[in-house]
Amino acid sequence: MDLMEMWAQMGWVAKGVAVILFIMSMWSVGVAIERIFTYSQASKQSKLFAPQVAKHLKDGRLKDAIAVSQSKNYRYSHLAKVVLAGLQEYQFQQETGGGGLNREDLMDTVRRSIQRATALTAADLKKGVAALATIGSTAPFVGLLGTVVGVINAFTGIATSGSQGIGAVSAGISEALVETALGLVVAIPAVWFYNYLTGRIEYFNVEMDNSSSELLDYFIRKTAA
Repeated sequence: MDLMEMWAQMGWVAKGVAVILFIMSMWSVGVAIERIFTYSQASKQSKLFAPQVAKHLKDGRLKDAIAVSQSKNYRYSHLAKVVLAGLQEYQFQQETGGGGLNREDLMDTVRRSIQRATALTAADLKKGVAALATIGSTAPFVGLLGTVVGVINAFTGIATSGSQGIGAVSAGISEALVETALGLVVAIPAVWFYNYLTGRIEYFNVEMDNSSSELLDYFIRKTAA
């Protein structure tokens, strides 16, 4: 019995379960490909961005550093988004006189701006990743539902035919095993992708925290000079 014959003999419930698993598989693969591309671009652009903005800041060219951070060449860079928030807030406070803020309050204001940008960037990096966890955890149970339906069909075949032979239950058992396999085939890659992408997100969070600390240290030295 090939897959097409098996599909033709499946009940509508089993077919519905198979279609749902197929959609879940396509969804997880699509999310994984999009996130891997985004993370690859973010890592690549951040490696190019960091030395450029550091050079401008070292030379005291704040506006040039902001221009670099706003460049479309670094639109995927998580570091550019965080650094830009800090630079713009610091520039705004400097241009408006800081509203009477002392150095400590000024640094707190800049720090909060950076923290908000970090939180938003981290949320953007996590976009779609939770779906992989959901698919990885639920796909086996969806497949199990198809398995249960297949077993029910097998016993129904026995009751209908009155036969105790394997032929009476072979279609139902095959259907059950196929649904189980489909559930695992969908779940395993989703869990792999989720774990891989979660590791990348944690690394990006560390990079953003380090960049934030370095930027704040730069502002502290600048205001103390």
